[in-house]
Amino acid sequence: MSIATAVLTASLALAPAAAPSVGVQSTSVSVRAHFAASPTGEAVTYDPALVPVGSRVAVVEKRYGTAKAGRTAVVLRLSGLLPDRTYGAHVHTKPCGPKPADSGPHYQNVPDPVQPSTNPDYANPRNEVWLDLTTDEDGDGATAAKVNWHVRYGEARSVVVHEHKTHTEPGHAGTAGARLACVNVPLA
Repeated sequence: MSIATAVLTASLALAPAAAPSVGVQSTSVSVRAHFAASPTGEAVTYDPALVPVGSRVAVVEKRYGTAKAGRTAVVLRLSGLLPDRTYGAHVHTKPCGPKPADSGPHYQNVPDPVQPSTNPDYANPRNEVWLDLTTDEDGDGATAAKVNWHVRYGEARSVVVHEHKTHTEPGHAGTAGARLACVNVPLA
């Protein structure tokens, strides 16, 4: 079993094995696409040198629990990128568009009143969905993030692949360089 398959399998097996109790819900969203140079499809690359046209992306989101005690898991798998390279990735608020900035800011469970958010009290992996990963020698990589909340309906619309690993220090928290590629994901 590949590392990517293991990450995907393990992250989707988060719900309890027993039958859910009354009020517990489980939903999932899955998107698989090829990155294209045109923003008319599900996935677009803004930098074909770092995210080649034709490389692949898969995103799976699984929500479970109740509205008060909900959790969300998001899995990202990339194939055909540059080998042995670290990329940042985050859930963003708007869909992909012709320009990298069209996808809006990072989705935050508790929104920072100051945007763009670089305050580590808000820009952190407990309040945002961070999906940084390092590709293997074939340019493939996978990662999963789990948060203790549900994404608000209609407020998270894409996953953006960034230039490098996400910073955590004050004044730079949440930043990960240029937006290299974007995939539309109706997270809800």
